[in-house]
Amino acid sequence: MTSRRLSLQMSCLAALALAVVGAAAFAQDYPTRPVRWLIGFAPGGPNDILARIIGQHLSEKLGQPVVIETRPGAGGNLATREVAQAAPDGHTLLGIGHSNAINQALYQKLPFDFARDIVPVAAIAQAPNILMVHPSVPARTVAEFIAYLKANPGKLSYATSGNGTSSHLAAELFKAMTGTSMQHIPYRGTGAVWPELLTGQVQVYFTSPVGSLQYVQEGKLRALAVTTASPSAILPNVPTVATTVPGYEVTTWFGIGAPKGTPAAIVERLNRETNAGLVDPKIKARLADLGGEPLALSPAQMVEFVAAELDRWGRAVKFSGAKVD
Repeated sequence: MTSRRLSLQMSCLAALALAVVGAAAFAQDYPTRPVRWLIGFAPGGPNDILARIIGQHLSEKLGQPVVIETRPGAGGNLATREVAQAAPDGHTLLGIGHSNAINQALYQKLPFDFARDIVPVAAIAQAPNILMVHPSVPARTVAEFIAYLKANPGKLSYATSGNGTSSHLAAELFKAMTGTSMQHIPYRGTGAVWPELLTGQVQVYFTSPVGSLQYVQEGKLRALAVTTASPSAILPNVPTVATTVPGYEVTTWFGIGAPKGTPAAIVERLNRETNAGLVDPKIKARLADLGGEPLALSPAQMVEFVAAELDRWGRAVKFSGAKVD
């Protein structure tokens, strides 16, 4: 019996070793064709910009083109659904972020479960949102802005890059905590907001500095505050919303996900190559210019990070009372 048991144990160990070697070989061969990276928002927004920066780096490291495809609509849910249903072989990736965590709580019925159906692969960057207004708004501080909103309820409109985005929840949270009102005008991504915000057809926008910082620096829009709990290094002279509205905090983040069942060896390789890009001086400088801070996490840390974000945004959605229009 002892000999038979030992033989069985040796067979199991041999099978396990072969599986590990096979998985490693599979990861070394990966990818065997172009990799599709789906972004749930229109071109020109922070998700698209960051994906193209990291996508070029991954193309060079993986030896296959990383093709960025936009699938705008439903706050990123259309892209998430497509990736959730894709083959788990590492050839279809998803741009993930705070919007996914928001949507999990904001939408009552989704054709997927983000926590179950998408594997967190790597983080890319995090950034504050900036509360920015068109120069026609007669407010230069958050306190003046609140006073104007209370004196003119519903007069101003705030833009969002779609239902379920951080720009949506940041505004709803602000309204709930200050007792003010603004009209919600959703767009199909950040890129679609700029023409009407810059001309004053909508007047307020809570958005990431990635892709928007230039408009503040050029004086085309006025930054009243950043939404993080602490001041941001990218706008050191701009106060936080929390200075005037204690407890207010919104932080945005961006990363990469893959369909559940994607082999761990592929997840680890994508994570390793992404993190290598985040310490590249040229990429770090590019992120800094855009207002983003590199966020390098291991696969295990990424899983913990996403779980914490789902919990945090779930509580924020409930408190704000935000609803899908």
